Amino acid sequence: MSGERLEGRLEGHDDIVLPFAVEALDIRGRAVRLGSSVDTILARHRYPDAVARAIGEAAVLAAILGSSLKLEGRFQLQTKSDGAIEMLVVDFDAPDRIRAYARFDEERLAALGEHPRTADLLGHGILAMTIDQGTAASRYQGVVALEGQGLEEAAHQYFRQSEQIPTRVRLAVAEEFAEGRRRYRAGGLMVQFLPAASERARTADLHPGDVPPGLEADVSEEPREDDAWQEAQALVGTVEDHELIDPQVSSERLLYRLFHERGVRVFDEQPLREACRCSRERILAMMRNFSATDRRDMVGDDGRIGITCEFCSRHYDLDPAEVEAEIGAEGQPGPG
Repeated sequence: MSGERLEGRLEGHDDIVLPFAVEALDIRGRAVRLGSSVDTILARHRYPDAVARAIGEAAVLAAILGSSLKLEGRFQLQTKSDGAIEMLVVDFDAPDRIRAYARFDEERLAALGEHPRTADLLGHGILAMTIDQGTAASRYQGVVALEGQGLEEAAHQYFRQSEQIPTRVRLAVAEEFAEGRRRYRAGGLMVQFLPAASERARTADLHPGDVPPGLEADVSEEPREDDAWQEAQALVGTVEDHELIDPQVSSERLLYRLFHERGVRVFDEQPLREACRCSRERILAMMRNFSATDRRDMVGDDGRIGITCEFCSRHYDLDPAEVEAEIGAEGQPGPG
């Protein structure tokens, strides 16, 4: 797939991932803008502002990393910790669906004051990043210890330890006043120093979001950080939070500001949307994992089984007799 030079392409929109490459600096990367997708997730649950911002950061990071998957696959980012945010989960289903939720302790959140950092909210625990492309052989999980750092630094730590790829990540979340109410926006940027990838992208016409075949062998040694990577880091270090989320500064315009002197190429943008995977069929599949006794214990005082999806808050009202009949029917041999 061929990229295009950024001159003349300075208009973008929200809820996209924009892959790019700066071949002169041997870097590739992705820029993310989330608008209605992240606002829908956060408004649905009415999270406190500090929790909402942490979820927004996590959603951007998941979009940056999950969008490198092919047409099939799932990327999940999950934290478990002793912080005010006890658990945070973001699912990215390739090629474009994202959903998220968090569990938090209101008392511990209040004790942190008015404007706690994401690092303070997460505390100590783990950040797990899981790639599942449908088979046991393709499943991979990387785990980073959370020791008081935020999601940006945790991502840097992951790439240092697990991938050995020099990487810089920037994440930002903010509110804007639009259409009579406050709405959340989020954005992010990731750049990676991959000399081998840049060379192969030039010769094999690769997408910069892809890992070229055999690259794993090239980065297994200690990465070299030459002048090009130092320059790339310095440029990314100039990016301010508002530039990552400002609706008047598109991803294309931001990349042009940063890298136009070096010649940045952008590739086809990947649209994103908020979407949940829950369904009645998936709920029944989950319930098959419980015994008949456990399922009977799920019946409420109204004689129904009520289940609410933690991601999208959709409520499923099930008739216990119908549930048992459908589960039983699936266990019966087919005709003939």
